[in-house]
Order: sequence, then structure tokens, then C-alpha cells
Amino acid sequence: MNADQILTEIREANLSYLMLAQSLIRTDREQALYRLGISEENAALLNLLTPSQMMKIASGNTLLCRFRMDDDMVWGLLTNHGKGAANDMTTRLHASILMAGRHQEAA
Repeated sequence: MNADQILTEIREANLSYLMLAQSLIRTDREQALYRLGISEENAALLNLLTPSQMMKIASGNTLLCRFRMDDDMVWGLLTNHGKGAANDMTTRLHASILMAGRHQEAA
């Protein structure tokens, strides 16, 4: 993949992310804040973006979304291949609780 292809992929990902974020915010604001890991202020801004503003923002060369799993514990829980479905559900729930706690700290 060359540099132009990477930039095109980044722009497409940005636009998809902005459209998804806006849709989530308009559908269920509280869930959107949690799932996107954003503040109320950011949600308000995203909610007001016009399609042309989203296109302009998405056209940059920097990826707008980021991984929220920024420590080994969360990565370990998400990538843990347990011995059963119950264990897998428990580890994913634990990871979600940790990330939700971090969302509350950021907000």
C-alpha cells in the first residue's frame, strides 16, 4: 500500500467515524458518550456538524479516532482467548468496565 492509498483510507475512515458518531449521538446521547469515549462538549459539536463540515474535517491526513485500550490489562482482557464462552464474556465485560471507568475520569 502506497502513501496515497493510506491517505485515502484515512479519509474514508474519518468520514465513516464522523457519520457514525453523529448518528449515535442523535440516537442515544448517553450511549454515544460511553461508546465513543467523548465529552458532552464534543458530542454537542459533532451533533451540529453539517455534511460539508464533516467532509472538510475528514479530508485531513490525521486519523480522528483512536484506540481506547491504552494499557496492557485492557489489551490482555480483550485478546484473551479463554477456554469457554462464559470466560470470554466475563473478560470482555471486565474490559468494558475498565474502559467505562476511564471514560468517566475523562469527562
